[in-house]
Amino acid sequence: MSESGSVNFSVVIPARFASTRLPGKPLAMIGDKPMIQHVYERARLSGAEKVVVATDDPRIEQAVKNFGGNVCMTREDHVSGSDRLAEVCSKLEFKDDAIVVNVQGDEPFISPENISQVAENLAQHPDCVMSTLSTPITEDDEVFNPNVVKVVSSAEGKALYFSRAAIPWQRGSFERNSVKVQQFCQRHIGIYGYRAGFLGQYVELPPADIERLESLEQLRVLANGYHIHVEAAQEVPGLGVDTKEDLEAANLYYRQHQL
Repeated sequence: MSESGSVNFSVVIPARFASTRLPGKPLAMIGDKPMIQHVYERARLSGAEKVVVATDDPRIEQAVKNFGGNVCMTREDHVSGSDRLAEVCSKLEFKDDAIVVNVQGDEPFISPENISQVAENLAQHPDCVMSTLSTPITEDDEVFNPNVVKVVSSAEGKALYFSRAAIPWQRGSFERNSVKVQQFCQRHIGIYGYRAGFLGQYVELPPADIERLESLEQLRVLANGYHIHVEAAQEVPGLGVDTKEDLEAANLYYRQHQL
């Protein structure tokens, strides 16, 4: 049960050993634990009834078993985390209406409240097939950073578009170098809630042109007419780890906060 006691959900953590910028990332040490253990333990605090690491690498499988976690071995040929999740849902025989939250394996300080929030939001919006979170962009440079994914939503909280570009384009303000990020620009947080049945449908959909252009798999959902619910994150996202410099920052943060 979630912390609110109203929604049952599971967490699946895709974890690949291969990484262009930081090979072996899930096993990188933060303090005295591998990163994947930090993510797993944070997910457990969310109130999820089941937490599973999904991996195709026996080294990660063994590391998870060493700290007593649940792990599911998956195929090596998956092109996205969603594909890997779909295989886990099939192997573990999740019911079609089961809510599954995808937590990235490189988020060692992810907020448990954000995980349960995503599950709650999906349960409360049956017209949406997925749920996710956003947070205001407060630094002007991030608006134009292609590694910071932006999202624009409707008044009902449904995603209208995700992009690596600066959206919404603030005509006049941007041309004058006057950016009002606190008013309009929302950064997408890469955590998703799905219903297990939709994951099976998703992997059968052909990649959309806009998905290929932006290199954002969630655009396949919008391009096929489905809805994704977006809500402001209850907690500010913690440090993610993509590079060696990020790993050093994560270790410093860990020591400073005595986690």
